[in-house]
Amino acid sequence: MTPESTPPADPTRPPVAERRPHTLRAHGDERVDDWYWTRDRDDPSLLPLIEAENAYAKAATAHLEPLVEQVYQEILARTELTDVTYPAPKGDWAYYVRTVDGKQHAISCRRPRGAPAPAASTDVPADEHESVMLDENELAEGHEYFEVGDAALSQDQRLLAYSCDTTGGEVLTVRLRDLSRGEDLEDVIEGASYGLAFSADNATLFYTRPDAAMRPFQVWRHRLASPANEDVKVFEEPDERFSVGLGTTKDGELIVIQVVSNETSECHTLEAARPDGQPAVVAPRRQGVLYSLEHHHGELLVLSNDGAENFALFRTPLSAPGRGQWEVLLEERSDVRLEALDVVEGHALVEERGHAATSVRILPLGGGEGRLIEAPPAGTVALAENLEFDTGVVRYQTTTLVQPRRLYELDLATGSSELLWRQPVPGGYDPDRYRTERRWATSADGTEVPLTLAWRLDRAPGPAPVLLYGYGAYGASSDPAFATRQPITPLLDRGVTYVIAHVRGGEELGRHWYLDGRLEHKHHSFEDFVAVARYLVEEGWTTPAQLAALGRSAGGLLVGASLNLAPEAFGAVVAEVPFVDALSTILDASLPLTVGEWEEWGDPIRDPAAYHWIKAYSPYDNVRSGPYPRVLVTSGMSDPRVAYFEPVKWVQKLRAANPDRAGDILLLVELSAGHFGPSGRYNAWRKLALVFAFILDAIGAGGVQADDGGEEGLKVTS
Repeated sequence: MTPESTPPADPTRPPVAERRPHTLRAHGDERVDDWYWTRDRDDPSLLPLIEAENAYAKAATAHLEPLVEQVYQEILARTELTDVTYPAPKGDWAYYVRTVDGKQHAISCRRPRGAPAPAASTDVPADEHESVMLDENELAEGHEYFEVGDAALSQDQRLLAYSCDTTGGEVLTVRLRDLSRGEDLEDVIEGASYGLAFSADNATLFYTRPDAAMRPFQVWRHRLASPANEDVKVFEEPDERFSVGLGTTKDGELIVIQVVSNETSECHTLEAARPDGQPAVVAPRRQGVLYSLEHHHGELLVLSNDGAENFALFRTPLSAPGRGQWEVLLEERSDVRLEALDVVEGHALVEERGHAATSVRILPLGGGEGRLIEAPPAGTVALAENLEFDTGVVRYQTTTLVQPRRLYELDLATGSSELLWRQPVPGGYDPDRYRTERRWATSADGTEVPLTLAWRLDRAPGPAPVLLYGYGAYGASSDPAFATRQPITPLLDRGVTYVIAHVRGGEELGRHWYLDGRLEHKHHSFEDFVAVARYLVEEGWTTPAQLAALGRSAGGLLVGASLNLAPEAFGAVVAEVPFVDALSTILDASLPLTVGEWEEWGDPIRDPAAYHWIKAYSPYDNVRSGPYPRVLVTSGMSDPRVAYFEPVKWVQKLRAANPDRAGDILLLVELSAGHFGPSGRYNAWRKLALVFAFILDAIGAGGVQADDGGEEGLKVTS
């Protein structure tokens, strides 16, 4: 590196990485990437650059440390740190999860069905009925990063298979635990991916493996007590567009291998009682056709978009499952997307969404009207944990941005619902002090875009600070929910209005909402986000200087592209692990997961049109000279989904194009974490507190409103 570009020893100056022009050519077009070299992990200049970025970000936010601590303490004050979930029954047992004050990770437990309900306690086990299955705090000892990837019970509920990630890179190690003894077996499987399933004899475990691009592409069979090198490959998917998933039907009779791309899927089933058998395809894949399934007394229930853009529900004999045998159970509706399928004895359970609202449909398989459970206004309803097939009750939960979760149990015979549990929120939290609403903004092409707002009722009148969140990709909808991992009360209590922009690319308004925000229509996502931002100003909620934008991963692409589209619309932007070097990444088939992304964004290698539409919005390729607002960017060195170098390059280019604001553009890189940030709930809350403090400082909302919650209320005042 030249002396001028060496990351400075003085952490009060933003690092300037050396420019090494690299020409990229495709379809007669040339691009020059000055920071292409950061892709090389072995480059001796890379680690010093990243360390300098972290040092600069720390120095640039040092003045926020009191606010960070204040927000962090408020998060803790609004969280039941020692808590227990409501037990979910399965056979002779009921399963639940504990958290304990001071401990980073969850503790998975069970107790005999019918035993007294578990009490929140700092003692583990809490009573003589409790059996600890997995204490993640013990497993995490000695690791800078730790997350459980997956877990599966054997059908006799004697064994637990679980996988762990100790780097953030999402390459998992699988172990098996004898729950009667509380000890791991000698079986250890390295190099696995997500997905575990037991056979009916409880002696065979199926799991998946990733390829070099981190795509789960194989299913393997492991016989308990045998060496892992004797495991047998059961299935392999050669098409790099497709990933392999693995699970078991609710009744435990079938192991299901699901092969899925962004727009096509194919299911294979294997009798759980015949683990040495060969998987059989249900319906051969056809481009553009998606389906998922459940099993009910010799019939398959199939949720599919075959001839039904918004999906329909079918049933077919397991013995003859081909498409020609499918009988319609629930017709497609033009305004409602059938999204997810579950089953219990005699009933199909279908999660639906339309008009930016969710609902749950209980459909009797023997005929009849069924029941529809609707979400609260501007809120969400979803199926809860229903572990049993042979049951006469179904659990569901409701929530909004300001209403904590409520768990209900519906009696299928009588149709009556009983409230089982309310999410506890300490610190004198009163949802009646807050309000949430659904509004609509008009996008550039005249399309009405939904947004969900939440604010505190004693918020000062007139324009005030706003945080605008969005995602808008892969058909993933941003459903309003009362968050515990990322609570927004520290914002609301400072007079900030929190807003979700339900932009095209999600499925809030049905399948067409997704299709109109992908491939050549992706620009609609960014136009929608900017339209919501401008609506909030026009309607008097805020001003551009008081408006912050937040997005993560593909949501980082959303805010990055929107920032280029309308930098004047925002006072601050936070982009966490952002997918911002979209064109170069999707052009490189050697990068993890790239080939599978072509159906979402387009294939710029073979399709010149896709190349040009991605280039037109790719945040890195469209940075322009300022003025840009304040920007905070995060990344993880082990991230297999969005490579660390995308945020690193983007920050350098933003600074170079905005030299007068270079000091206001910050980058934080987690050296021992991946896509999902630091592991452990306290670590996650500490990072969230920093993000919120940055936002609050940038949009002028550092204080906290007085709380009239009495002795239980927050003690912090402005």
